[in-house]
Amino acid sequence: MDEIIDCPSPNHDARALPVSILVLHYTGMVDAASAIDWLTRPESKVSSHYVVTEDGQVLRLVDEGRRAWHAGRSHWRGITDVNSASIGIEIVNPGHEYGYRPFPAEQMAALLPLVADIIGRHGIQRPNVVGHSDIAPTRKLDPGELFDWELLARHRLALARPREGLADPHWTPGGFLLALERFGYDVSDGPAAVRAFQRRFRPELIDGIADGETRAILLSLLLDRERGRE
Repeated sequence: MDEIIDCPSPNHDARALPVSILVLHYTGMVDAASAIDWLTRPESKVSSHYVVTEDGQVLRLVDEGRRAWHAGRSHWRGITDVNSASIGIEIVNPGHEYGYRPFPAEQMAALLPLVADIIGRHGIQRPNVVGHSDIAPTRKLDPGELFDWELLARHRLALARPREGLADPHWTPGGFLLALERFGYDVSDGPAAVRAFQRRFRPELIDGIADGETRAILLSLLLDRERGRE
């Protein structure tokens, strides 16, 4: 991994939980300079542990031993203080508001060793490498449907989309939400939770409808969890 540049942010405090989650974001601002400026301003009250620029530079804003303020109101697998339990990485991208676009190869090449190093040191399991939209489905879209989760999965750094072939379990809408909650999502807003799941595991169609394909994908993920294959 190339040299990491320290760019300290004052926006952090003490952790209350051990690290067990890695959250990936996009910056959602017009350029890297604007994002870094915002993440390091005291008045913004937001930060992350790392920023990865489009040309592959990695910046460290907050020491991993501290609680960066990146997740906001969020929930994952029973944890509601996600900031305390997580490392946050902001990936420079204008996001849906300013011209969302694919993440460059140089950026992804820098992200891979950073993620591998973090999850290796903290023992973070692949199901806990998540997007901001996974932990805050009513508020967030990032890193979004153009993010290359499959690249991370090929390096065993995140869950892969299940292969085709499992039958539709024909859950009712309520049954699907119960299964989705079991997997880890906050389902208090059902359609938002379904969209977040689709954005992560079926990005070609994000409509908030738990159709047969969406149900089959979730079933496969749950079965892998039961078999210890996550």
